[in-house]
Amino acid sequence: MKILITGAQLQLPQDLANTLSPIHDVTLTDSALNHTPETNDLVRGTDVIIHSGAIDPAATASDQLDSQMRCIYNLLLAATEEGVPRLIFLSSLQLMNGHAPDLAVTERWKTTPTTDLPVLCYHLGEMVCREYAREGKINVVVLRLGEITPESSTNPSTSALYMDDTANAVEKALAIETSGWLDIFHIQSAVPNARFLTGQAWWSADDVSPSVSLGYTPRERGIAQ
Repeated sequence: MKILITGAQLQLPQDLANTLSPIHDVTLTDSALNHTPETNDLVRGTDVIIHSGAIDPAATASDQLDSQMRCIYNLLLAATEEGVPRLIFLSSLQLMNGHAPDLAVTERWKTTPTTDLPVLCYHLGEMVCREYAREGKINVVVLRLGEITPESSTNPSTSALYMDDTANAVEKALAIETSGWLDIFHIQSAVPNARFLTGQAWWSADDVSPSVSLGYTPRERGIAQ
């Protein structure tokens, strides 16, 4: 499978490229996603695009917001023009933190975005994906990822996500049979008091299509849940 991963300056895209490269034909890019022929050239012939909603903390606030509005719009426009069938948007479970921690929050619950810049960028990125996917020219899979956590961590958060589980979820999203134009899944690892459900991970775009399961199961690490 030919995969394009954007955001080469960020750690998560780099880690995913390293993980997927032995199996797939992976291109990792930090090219500017402008409304130009260069963006079309970049995506042409690609089977799946993986775009992270994470932002470069060294960038200005204006550039961070631009990356999750204008740039992802340009990416989706070029993808549809070139017939790319799928885009995977790496979002964040931070969008659900406004709900009480004792509630069983699923993908059907409304997001609770804040004005905190990283959270706002994930929210805006999801909104662009949602509205663009409504045209039915590209399937968008949104993976709301937990807090990326090193394997060596001795006190993981209740929404922790380890890299092997991240890669597993992305691999599932590459080939999933979807319900239509947009599917959203919550992804975190099996940690003590895990906050978000993953076993029922699905979201039906029009609330009529049959449910879709990602088939994601976090690796058991021998710790009490």
